[in-house]
Amino acid sequence: MLIIACGALAREINALVAANGWQQVRLQCLPADLHNHPERIAGAVQDKLGEVGRTGERVFVAYADCGTGGRLDQVLREHGVERLPGAHCYEFYAGERVFAELAAAEPGTFYLTDFLARHFDRLVMRELGIDRHPQLASMYFGHYRRLVYLAQREDPALLQAAERAAEQLGLAFEYRHTGYGDLQVSLVRLIEGEEQCPN
Repeated sequence: MLIIACGALAREINALVAANGWQQVRLQCLPADLHNHPERIAGAVQDKLGEVGRTGERVFVAYADCGTGGRLDQVLREHGVERLPGAHCYEFYAGERVFAELAAAEPGTFYLTDFLARHFDRLVMRELGIDRHPQLASMYFGHYRRLVYLAQREDPALLQAAERAAEQLGLAFEYRHTGYGDLQVSLVRLIEGEEQCPN
């Protein structure tokens, strides 16, 4: 089985593969900075599916919709391929119900995962130009009220990085340890279900 994944999920998927001993799984990642360019995701996945279409492997795409506005689902339907549930990684990490509660309690919420906490300075501060033009922070984040860190692992360094990110953006901080959420549920269902299917 081949998993085509967002590079932002590479560490977590590799951890799940190792923890479960899934030796029949191969992982290929697309660049994590597609996170900042959702209009490019469907095309990148389409290209990758075209490359692997002749291998005969079963394929799973480890993306949610991720801001593609349904374009990713159109590509996946053409290839008969499944993806992760939900609108984005924040939803599948937190779970649909918890994420809905967080969003309803404060619509002006900016979310971090372990990956985004680790790479906040590069993906947010530098990519958006805030490091060079601090006034841009209020333009990008003026309608946000809090930052919620959805943590996959309990890591004091990442917690500190997330708290610092909230401080840099002038947002209230909230911590939620989610673990791997529906990422783990989806991969266990898919891969262990595949193992139980007759040849």
